[in-house]
Amino acid sequence: MSTFIQLIDYSTTRGAEIEALLDEWRDNTEGRRGTASSITCRDREQSDHYVTIVEFPSYEDAMRNNELPETKQFAARMLELCEGDPIFVNLDEMRRDKA
Repeated sequence: MSTFIQLIDYSTTRGAEIEALLDEWRDNTEGRRGTASSITCRDREQSDHYVTIVEFPSYEDAMRNNELPETKQFAARMLELCEGDPIFVNLDEMRRDKA
């Protein structure tokens, strides 16, 4: 199995609400979620543009995570807070170099 990475590219003027939603999801899925790590980034040139990078141990772990009721609820609520549909990019890690 290889590391699976999902990029979520979205726009919102309600970034603080999405951050609170992420905190709630993290607290409610403790010990059950399949994520290894996540990073949320805001675009310096477009302050309403964000990219979240979520790392999973495997694609299978990501799919199990997607089936959690809390994940489904999070996705529906996030969609309400975004301008337009988020774009998902699903990636299999091929190489990782340490600095």
